[in-house]
Amino acid sequence: MELPQIIFLLILAGALYLFISERLRVDVTAMLTLLALVVSGVLDSEQALSGFASEPAIIVAAVFVISGGLAATGITERIGQWVGQASGRSESRAVAVVMPTVAALSSFTHHVMVTAMMLPILTRHAKAQRLSASRLLMPMSFAASLGTTLTLVSAPAFLLANDLIQRSGAPGLGIFSITPIGLALVLIGMAYMLLARWLLPKRGGETGDDEYLRLDRYRTELLIVDGSRWNTRPLAELQKALGDRFRMLGWLRDGVLRRDLGDSSRLLKGDVLLVEASADALASLHDDQGLALRAIARFGDTATGEGEPQLVQAVVAPGSEFIGRSIRELDFSRQFHAVIAGLWRRGGAITLRLADARLREGDLLVLWGRPSRFTELAAHHGFLMLVPFAGEAKRRVRAPLALGILALTVLAAAAEWLPPALAFLFGAVAIVATRCVDIGQAYREIDVRVFVMIAGVIPLGIAMEQTGTAQLLAQGLLQVVAQWPALAVLLVMFSIAGLLTQILSDAATTVLLGPIAVSLAHSLGLPPTPFVVCTALGAVASFLTPIGHHGNLLILGPGQYRFTDFLRMGLPLTVLIALVSAWMARWLWLDGPLWPFTI
Repeated sequence: MELPQIIFLLILAGALYLFISERLRVDVTAMLTLLALVVSGVLDSEQALSGFASEPAIIVAAVFVISGGLAATGITERIGQWVGQASGRSESRAVAVVMPTVAALSSFTHHVMVTAMMLPILTRHAKAQRLSASRLLMPMSFAASLGTTLTLVSAPAFLLANDLIQRSGAPGLGIFSITPIGLALVLIGMAYMLLARWLLPKRGGETGDDEYLRLDRYRTELLIVDGSRWNTRPLAELQKALGDRFRMLGWLRDGVLRRDLGDSSRLLKGDVLLVEASADALASLHDDQGLALRAIARFGDTATGEGEPQLVQAVVAPGSEFIGRSIRELDFSRQFHAVIAGLWRRGGAITLRLADARLREGDLLVLWGRPSRFTELAAHHGFLMLVPFAGEAKRRVRAPLALGILALTVLAAAAEWLPPALAFLFGAVAIVATRCVDIGQAYREIDVRVFVMIAGVIPLGIAMEQTGTAQLLAQGLLQVVAQWPALAVLLVMFSIAGLLTQILSDAATTVLLGPIAVSLAHSLGLPPTPFVVCTALGAVASFLTPIGHHGNLLILGPGQYRFTDFLRMGLPLTVLIALVSAWMARWLWLDGPLWPFTI
């Protein structure tokens, strides 16, 4: 063993220790590893920094932005709500609806984001239909991970695998090259979950009072302003645009409560709608130029001070002087130079008119005002706390535009009109330029830890190849598998990656094992593509523990799962996935048979 290989293995051992122990964040560990490779002379500075300009890093950042645009325009939320409605009252129907839909969503967005979006929807659905949440959440999480096998851009592991394949001199993968395998895995996963559903634990999820966290019943009043785009349009159009988390309570016209107006009635300038809305819907209403929160329209001029006006939330403290007094009596705008734009109450009735509501301990007020005035409010003993408003406006009118940009991006990459990195970069810029998502939110959507980690681990793979360590390890593995058939070798690479990904990320696993797979393929005289792809599949689609995928960690608490639940359900599924992945990879790239029992 030569000195560069010894140095590399020492650096690798240190990186693995930090990755596994999590003493440092994964992105920090990746940067320390990169610096160690440069300082030790294993790589030069250009090689070490090549990951930041690499295709995988650019595509991952762009996908985060595009995902943010789909969320900001309400597309993902609407799909999630449709899934909840279509799931029905039976577990089998819910699994049959949820799994393919979640997999499809994960094929072009980040699977953890999809899991996080679907988690509260399925939890509420299970509670409403008296189903066990634990019977729904694990299939959903597994489907989100399986969905990443449908396209090349849906998981960093496949982007890194493609980078390794191209560096080996083999033709790169297209955006849909792995789709046949992904479709087979999604179908296998769905069939397995339906047939082996009895293995899932039957638990209702956390029994804590989740109603306190369900801030989806903000009471507010909307004004149809002069020149509004909603003027003369039926109420049903407004309700459709704002989504399901918007409920009409009353309709005032000329100051009179009208009970004869309904969904087909046309809105007119000056109409006041008494509504309940979610936090996101409330923020959307505030940002809609055709609508105004009535309290802000009436008293907005009193909100003096410095800074741009914004929405915040304040909780009425125990013993507050506000308790028992109506919002009208408080004259809040004159006293604090801020406006009460909405009210949320944990339980109990609220009067139809917001101004007549008498405050109670624990009421949450949505306040509108200028930052310089909020310091005074935060220090007031009448409030328990003052926090930023949690809602984000949904730009629903731009939903068709966001879908069009996504379709054009995928088409440009698939038809090779542009290189994939440029196609997705174009999509991300278009999403921002067309105001489907604002630039600040777009930057927030990018998970910097994932971006930096990918940029940092790519040089690790380069160093493994350049020092000959990959060839050395491959020769050791070759002594064991030299006489084995290709299918068995593919299964070995999947299995090693499947075990390693339980303690490392899918990206790190692929970067570490990918060069070994390339060297092993060359030693066997076979193309490297199926071996690298099976390695990436093992890193992405192994469900042995809850710590192997971030999505599984999200559902661990809400589903009241135990470690053994994942092993009991995940081990048979992972074995099936390994067999199908190796078989399909051999068929696609080694001219093997498609159907079993054929020569």
